[in-house]
Amino acid sequence: MGEAVRSDDGIPVPAPAEQRVAPRFTLLIRAAKLIMSAGEFLCVIRDASETGISVRTFHALPKCDDMTIELQNGDRYGLEQVWEEPDRAGFRFSQPVDIRRIIESPSRFAKRPIRLKLEAPAEISCLAGKADVTIRNISQQGVNISTGLRLALEQRVQISARGLRETSARVRWRNGREFGLAFEETFQFGELARVVRLLQRV
Repeated sequence: MGEAVRSDDGIPVPAPAEQRVAPRFTLLIRAAKLIMSAGEFLCVIRDASETGISVRTFHALPKCDDMTIELQNGDRYGLEQVWEEPDRAGFRFSQPVDIRRIIESPSRFAKRPIRLKLEAPAEISCLAGKADVTIRNISQQGVNISTGLRLALEQRVQISARGLRETSARVRWRNGREFGLAFEETFQFGELARVVRLLQRV
């Protein structure tokens, strides 16, 4: 049986049709996140087959044996890393998958921005002064923080952290010590990916 080769994009390409085990790779552009013991990281799925996927990354990935990819509709798939190049990586699925579902990515709900869970120290400043806070999760549109500081709804604040430039935001909701801040200017996908890596210190 013929061996697989790599395409110009560095993705494994199956052998000719009569020798092919998995269907031909299908070009995708799907935002997703990689979940591992070191944290959660943004990526973009570029190609997929029944046996594996290749993704665009925005930084070197932490070394990890077990990881999961989560799509925007919440579907999760276990992965094993096969190769990595600058800004790209290839994985095989650890269990059989429904490639049609990955391609179509059905969901009962409207697609929401990918939110990454983490725990990172940060600082906010407002008219009342400055205070240390903890970032609980972050997306392109906003951030969830916990703090003992009393913040009012629609209050304007500045938030900064390791890897996160000082950014203007407004308080959109509160629940006890937790607050949801909406950025006044959204982050580009790749920019946020690099910010998240630095926030998680990996």
